[in-house]
Amino acid sequence: MRVSITKPISNPEQFKQQLLIWAQQFREVIFLDSNSYPQRYSSFDCLLAVDAFTSLKTDFHNAFDDLKQYQQTTRDWLFGYLSYDLKNDIEDLKSNNFDGLEFPDLFFFQPKKIFVLKGNQLEIQYLLLCDDEVEDDFNEIVESQKSKVESAASLKIEQRISRDLYVEKVTKMLEHIHKGDMYEANFCMEFFAENAIINPLEKFEKLNEISQAPFSVFFKNHKQYLLSASPERYLKKVGDKIISQPIKGTSKRFLDSAEDQKSREFLESDAKERAENIMITDLVRNDLSHTAQKGSVEVEELCKIYSFLQVHQMISTITSKLDPEYSPADVLKTTFPMGSMTGAPKISVMKIIENLEETKRGLYSGAVGYFTPEGDFDFNVVIRSILYNQEKQYASFSVGSAITSLSIPEKEYEECLLKAKAMHKVLQ
Repeated sequence: MRVSITKPISNPEQFKQQLLIWAQQFREVIFLDSNSYPQRYSSFDCLLAVDAFTSLKTDFHNAFDDLKQYQQTTRDWLFGYLSYDLKNDIEDLKSNNFDGLEFPDLFFFQPKKIFVLKGNQLEIQYLLLCDDEVEDDFNEIVESQKSKVESAASLKIEQRISRDLYVEKVTKMLEHIHKGDMYEANFCMEFFAENAIINPLEKFEKLNEISQAPFSVFFKNHKQYLLSASPERYLKKVGDKIISQPIKGTSKRFLDSAEDQKSREFLESDAKERAENIMITDLVRNDLSHTAQKGSVEVEELCKIYSFLQVHQMISTITSKLDPEYSPADVLKTTFPMGSMTGAPKISVMKIIENLEETKRGLYSGAVGYFTPEGDFDFNVVIRSILYNQEKQYASFSVGSAITSLSIPEKEYEECLLKAKAMHKVLQ
C-alpha cells in the first residue's frame, strides 16, 4: 500500500533538477524525463523512483517468467530494464562478444519513494513503511542545490570498429541480403573509454540539455549507470491498448531554417528510409499480433517525421488491443528485442549481427521503463545513451544504422557518426 500526497510546484523545471540532485544519495534511482516534448501518448512530465524495497536481478535464463511472477506478486510500481541479451531467453541464441560493462541482463525494483510531476502538480507516493518521511524529504528536495563539480580530464574515446572494418562488415551484410538471408538489419558499433572517471549526474544533465528527448533516463543501480537521451518508445500499455513507435530514418538538423526544412523533406521522401520504416512497421504488426485481439492491430501513423534538437526522425505508430488471456510480461516477451534494433526476419538477423558485431550489446538497444500497479507499462528503446560502470571505470556508447539492399556502407558509417555526436560531445 502507498500513501499519495499532491503538492503544487511553482517552478517545475527547477524542481526537476532538485529532484535529481536529491536522488543521488540512493543506491537505486530512475529518473524519466519527457522534456515537455509534444507527444500524444505522454503520461507525465517527469517521474522519479528511488530506494528499492524489493528487487529482481537475473541473467537471461527464464528472465521473462521471473519478471512475470515478480510483476504479478508485487502488483505495485516496478522500474527497471530489459537488456538486449534477453533475446537468448526467447530464442535459441547466444552472446559471446566482448562485454566491458557487465550489467545484469535484467533488473527491476519496487521503489519506496515515487514522485510524478505533471505540469505544476506533484504527486508523491510512498510505501507505508516510510510515509512519515514525506515532509522532511520534500523540504530537503526544495533546498537541494547543485554542487560545483570539477570535471575530470577529458576522456580518450576509442572506437571498437574502425571505418575500414565497418565498411568491410557492412559489405558482408549486403551479401547476406543479396543471398536472401535477411532484408534489413540494424548493425551497431561501440565507442568506449577506459580508466574513465566521470560525474554521471553532470554528464546526464549535459546530454539531456543538448538532446531534450521525450524518453530521457537517468538510471543508477549502485555503481552502474545509464544516461539516456532516447527519442524512441519501444512499447506502452494503457488498459488493453498496446502502442509501439519504431524509429527508422534519420536526417541532420540545420541552423538555417530553409536548409533544415529541406533536410526534413528529403527524409520524408527518401525511398530507402521509407522502405526501412515500412519493413519494421510490418515486423512490429506481426509481433503485436501474437497477443492481440483478432483484427485489432492498426497502423495509426506511417513514416511521420518528428524533429528533435539533434536530428529529424521518421516514426510510425502501431497499436493493438490486448487479448485478456495474455499478461503484461507476455507482450514484452513476444515483441522483444524491438524490431527497430534488430531487423527482418528477426531471428536470422540476430544471428548474423551477433557474428559481425564486436561487442555484446547489453543494455544498449534494450529497454528501460516501468509497470504501474494496474499492470500498465511504458518502455523506451535504449539508444543515444551513455553506459557507465563506475567500479570498472568503463564508459561506453554505441550507435547503429539499418542496412538494406540500398545501403552504401560509407553513408551508413556517416549516419552512425551523426548519431554519436551528442554522446561524444558530452564525454569530451
